[in-house]
Parts: sequence; C-alpha cells; structure tokens
Amino acid sequence: MILIGYSGHGYVAAGILQKMGKKPIAYCDSEKKEYNPFSLEYLGSERDSAVSTQIPDKGFFVSIGDNGIRKKVIEALEKQGKTPLTIIHPDTSIDPSASIDNSGVMISAGVRINPLAQIGKGVILNTGCIIEHECIIGDYAHIGPGTILCGNVKVGEGTFVGAGSVVRQNITIGNNVLIGAGAVVVKNIPDNCTVIGNPARDMNKG
Repeated sequence: MILIGYSGHGYVAAGILQKMGKKPIAYCDSEKKEYNPFSLEYLGSERDSAVSTQIPDKGFFVSIGDNGIRKKVIEALEKQGKTPLTIIHPDTSIDPSASIDNSGVMISAGVRINPLAQIGKGVILNTGCIIEHECIIGDYAHIGPGTILCGNVKVGEGTFVGAGSVVRQNITIGNNVLIGAGAVVVKNIPDNCTVIGNPARDMNKG
C-alpha cells in the first residue's frame, strides 16, 4: 500500500491499514519527510508522471486532511484510471443497511454508523464520531472526532465539522461549510459559511 500525504492524517491512515492487514510500504508527498515513523520509502510527488505510474489501482490511500486538496488529488488519479482504497478500522460499528462509497473513505476507530446512513466519496469519519440513522455525508466532507450527527442530518460536499460538535436531527448543512469544534448546530447552514458556538452562529454576522 502507498500513502499519498504523509503527516498527521497519514499516520492515522497507516495505523488503520496495519489493522486491516494492509501494511503501507511507501508514500508520496511534495517533499521527503524527515520524520518517518513508519519507515516508509519516499517515492516523490504523485504529480510527477514517473511517480504516478508506480501507484497501483486500489493499492493506495489519499491521506490528506484538507478536503479541497484531497478532492483534487483523488480526481487527478481517477483520470488515470486509479481508484483509492476505502479504509475502515476494525473497531467500528456499521449497520448493514448503511451505504459507504468504495473510493477513498477513511473510517477511524470507534465510529458508529447507524441504519440507512450514506457516506460519500473521499469522506473522513474521525475517531469516535456517531453518524445516526439516515444521515447523508457528501463527498470529501470531514467529520471530526467525537462529533454526533443526529438522525436525518445532511452534510454537504467539502464541509468540515469540528471535533465534539453536535448537529440536531433533520438539519441540512451546505457545501464547503466550516463548523468549529464543540459547536451545537440547531438550524440549517447555507453553503460557504463558518459557524461556531452553542448555538452555532455565523462568524460573519457576529
């Protein structure tokens, strides 16, 4: 397995891969890392055509925490006919009726996904978050550690929900939204907003 992106998020991905019996052996990044805790071989940047030819279909994972960059990297590799693995920590609870995209999703330890939830492409579900019944998580969203999405919540593409947030049932969150850590979301949030607090409020509106 090859990691694309090798820093904090990459270390978590490496741990999940090892738990899955898929030990990473190399990484791609914009530069060689001095800190190499998993002793991986550095291949170079995935943007280099000579390097990208070494990346096998379904033999890599894009371990980049930034939603926008992760999307660009996955889409660029898909144009070359290459699909990233979806990785799921063994210590998760996923209802059989839930739907999880098979392209570049990361599900960390302690995550709970309840009936009829839908998880899109390139989504990160971080440690211990709860995705309740019928929630829909859009492509390339990131749900932070310990977050709780109550039933029928919709999270838009590219949205980041900070650690420890709680989103009330039947809430719709737009695309490219940033929700601060610990926020309590009780109203719908339109696209491209940044919200914080309890109850969550738009930072640009005071």
